[in-house]
Amino acid sequence: MIPRSTKVLVVGAGGREHALCWKLSQSDGVERLYCAPGNGGTSALPKTSNVDLKVSDFAGIAKFAGEAGVDLVVIGPDNPLADGIVDFLRAEGLRVFGPDKQGAQLEASKAFAKDFMKEHGIPTAPYLVADDLSSALAMLNENPWIRVVKADGLALGKGVFVCDSDEEVRQALEAIFNERRFGEAGNRVVLEERLEGEEISLLFFCDGKSISAMPPCQDHKRRFEGDRGPNTGGMGVYSPVPLYLNCQTEIESQVVEPLRKVFANQAFDFQGVIYAGILVVTEHSLEGKPVYKPNVLEFNARFGDPETQVIMPLLQSDLLAILWNCTEGTLATTEIQWAKKAACCVVACAGNYPEGSSSGKAIELKETAEHVYIYHAGTRLEAGRLVTAGGRVVAVTAVDDAFDQAVTRAYEGMNSVAFEGMDFRKDIGRRAVGACP
Repeated sequence: MIPRSTKVLVVGAGGREHALCWKLSQSDGVERLYCAPGNGGTSALPKTSNVDLKVSDFAGIAKFAGEAGVDLVVIGPDNPLADGIVDFLRAEGLRVFGPDKQGAQLEASKAFAKDFMKEHGIPTAPYLVADDLSSALAMLNENPWIRVVKADGLALGKGVFVCDSDEEVRQALEAIFNERRFGEAGNRVVLEERLEGEEISLLFFCDGKSISAMPPCQDHKRRFEGDRGPNTGGMGVYSPVPLYLNCQTEIESQVVEPLRKVFANQAFDFQGVIYAGILVVTEHSLEGKPVYKPNVLEFNARFGDPETQVIMPLLQSDLLAILWNCTEGTLATTEIQWAKKAACCVVACAGNYPEGSSSGKAIELKETAEHVYIYHAGTRLEAGRLVTAGGRVVAVTAVDDAFDQAVTRAYEGMNSVAFEGMDFRKDIGRRAVGACP
């Protein structure tokens, strides 16, 4: 039973956490909301206070939660999950939404995730795993199909190399093993075949026994228009996804149903959010009809960023009830309703992102139109003034009945944001314009 006056602590400081706090603050059941450490946006929400604690300070978070009478802790970022924050807080008697350290291995180790998919019959690209440079090079010599190199551990979304030649694969391996570009995250690598297709992000609430899908999204990882440049944490996202409408049956049978069986059989202990990054390869039959082949590229063990900034405005149900029931193991009896609308989110970043970030630059925010929301990511309050504090600074999300209008209004919303060096992609959602209802 959820307490009538619930106190919730959200751990994290980005746009994802702002969106979660924004939605939780709308719940009648939430009396008080804390965000550790939070940002300039979370501090301005109703019922909400920032707490000056690092996400790595497990003892400090536990101490604060105990003293403040927190009823539920919600973990946002991947690193504390991989480091066992859920295990630590549960040992302190706290109720936590998020997977334990073992469950977080779905994201923290790409090799673990690939083996998980193989074991449970979830389609994924052919792969090999290497623990050192010489082994990886030997595998490359014997398997010319290797064109993707992934650091096994968490690398802030930057540990993946998509290559066009053997030489590029060798350079990627040297960057990981010799240059130690990703530190311990590169102690092991996953080598994959390169698949060509279109990506879909599909997130699920999970209580350890059942899963419930959120609206499908499509993220834009590359920094520049036309999907060029380095990978980032995400430059924008939209929902619905036209491709998903075409291949929903294949994704349901080949990805979702195997996942349902895993949890129905309680073969894997996981409470939180599972994020499946799916690449759909489209081939054609002899008759010329499209044949869709979904492959899971990777799993994340938490809400996506910026996917959360599109998903939360579409959620019509009480987020507190969903998260609480996941910790109770009663997700299957929880009614979750989603608005049948379109949403588009565009990220405003520092001009030198992802190589660099912005700090201390004044941010000017103007009032937005109805159903256009600004979510803070890299912001902070400095002597009462809102300033930049990261690579991705804010995200503008628009919701509309019509997809094309959602995209247009998201970009109109960018006129409400200004800071020195601001940049953003101009093509978020453009590939789906005219293809979505």
